[in-house]
Amino acid sequence: MLTRPSRLPLRLAILAAVLGLAACHGGQEAGAEKEGAASSQTVTVSTARTAALDRTVTASGAISAWEEVPVGAEAGGLTAVAVLADEGQYVRQGQPLVRMNDTLLRAQLTQQQASVEAAEANADREAGDLSRARELNGRGFLSQASLDLAISEERSAQAQLSQSRAALAETRARLDQAVIRAPVSGLIISRSVTRGQIVDAGVELFRLVRDGRLELDAQVPETELNLVRAGQSATVSSDQVGQAAGRVRIVTPEVDAETRLGVARIALAAPGSFRPGMFGRAEIAVGAQPAVVVPTASVLFRENRAGVYVLGAENRVRFQPVRVLARSEAETSVDGVAEGARVVVEGAGFLGEGDVVRVVQPTAAPARPAPAPAAKTAG
Repeated sequence: MLTRPSRLPLRLAILAAVLGLAACHGGQEAGAEKEGAASSQTVTVSTARTAALDRTVTASGAISAWEEVPVGAEAGGLTAVAVLADEGQYVRQGQPLVRMNDTLLRAQLTQQQASVEAAEANADREAGDLSRARELNGRGFLSQASLDLAISEERSAQAQLSQSRAALAETRARLDQAVIRAPVSGLIISRSVTRGQIVDAGVELFRLVRDGRLELDAQVPETELNLVRAGQSATVSSDQVGQAAGRVRIVTPEVDAETRLGVARIALAAPGSFRPGMFGRAEIAVGAQPAVVVPTASVLFRENRAGVYVLGAENRVRFQPVRVLARSEAETSVDGVAEGARVVVEGAGFLGEGDVVRVVQPTAAPARPAPAPAAKTAG
């Protein structure tokens, strides 16, 4: 007698398969819920607004002289016998810098002084003769021709005297030029003369920084150049010599066509250890300027770029690079974000591009306890 095969194992296998699929589907749903929960970060947001904050324009450039004065010899062909100043020395206007050999000039001066004395004596004699000739002519004892001759000789003597005096003045001027003096007060930054050198006229021997005044040729981007004005205060700094107070002297009217930079010349109040040619940075206080401000806590740095996370559609965030204009403990003025944009504040540091966030109200700061009353002391 044949028996029917049992269907129990088949039913058990089907049941196990159904339970497995249900478990797998439940696991996928749980994983999806877990993934969705992980992608929703709780944050607070703030609205970017326009406000006026004290702003500082940062610029850099080279330290230069306010005015460089070259010093040379007016008279040439003389030998320098003494050099009386050197580089790095501060000199006063009129102070001797170089003495040159003036022996020949002094001899010429003595000779011309004698020539002037002889011309003066001759002029006096001719003047006396003219006076007597006029008297005799008036009495009828001297002809008009003789009087005219006396007048001519007196004029010739006066002309000779003037020529001798002019030659004497020229020699005195050349003798004075044998000593090269500082035309202005200032700091000597270069010297190119040595003792024993034959000095040519017009050749530069020294270069002075007039009054020792230095300034920073600060290069300012054209986008900020209109904020800088003459008279604004500034702080000039260098990694080598520290800081110095300054003030904007002038803003040049030209912008470089290639670099798009303008120049603001900042005069240093006390140059200190600054020297021409050094590199310096300046922070120019341009006063309160209207700008878009966001909470300082919302400004982050990603890949060395400052930026904020802006809340968009479906609560997704995107990183928006910005340029920081001014910063305080509470607020930062930026360029690159429009007024009214919603930026993430709390939780921004944990976000990535395109994350979905959940916006909550910012946590209120805990109230500070009231101070205990002071204890009274016995009088």
